[in-house]
Amino acid sequence: MSTAIKLDFVSDVSCPWCAIGLQSLLAALAALRGGVDATLHFQPFELNPDLAPGGEDIAAHLMRKYGSTPAQFAHSQELIRERGAQLGFHFDMQRRTRIYNTFDAHRLLHWAGLEGRQLELKQALFRAYFSDGADPSDHATLVRLASQAGLDAAMAQQILASDRYAAAVREREQFYARLGINAVPAVIVNDRHLIEGGQPVAVFEQILRQLAPASPLPA
Repeated sequence: MSTAIKLDFVSDVSCPWCAIGLQSLLAALAALRGGVDATLHFQPFELNPDLAPGGEDIAAHLMRKYGSTPAQFAHSQELIRERGAQLGFHFDMQRRTRIYNTFDAHRLLHWAGLEGRQLELKQALFRAYFSDGADPSDHATLVRLASQAGLDAAMAQQILASDRYAAAVREREQFYARLGINAVPAVIVNDRHLIEGGQPVAVFEQILRQLAPASPLPA
């Protein structure tokens, strides 16, 4: 008999370690299939909420934000590329040259959750940005990705042309900020246990094995 668990995956579309963390988490859940019945919810977090339209050069942005040198930046990018490759996720560092505002992507993800297509859209957004170098703030791109994820393109267009779900996304962002989530990815198990960072598959699997029997969802 499987144990039901709730997973809230707090992340940003432009966070490479979030893409890595999701790949690891999904692999761990696949390994636990039959023992764990997980419900996965994606929650919004913006690494760079103040970015202007058109974004910013990613190397300049990250070196300024974290004070890293060009050599440190290059090393970090290679580490990310290698971790992604180990998990079957392709990071194309030549195509991903800019970083963008992701608020509208989070609005669409909120809607996708209501439609039961959140995982599909999240994966499409990660691939588009990290593998293809697409702009996740561009409305035409977002509509295309929504359609690829099995969502209604016309409805996606209507949502993006309005402020629909903006308040809901802001409320969720503030909620997790109040909980002390200031770095992502962060995985919250059954509203009480926190797993931080893009952990390896084995780590996610071990923690979930321990937590699943210890903290079942209330009836």
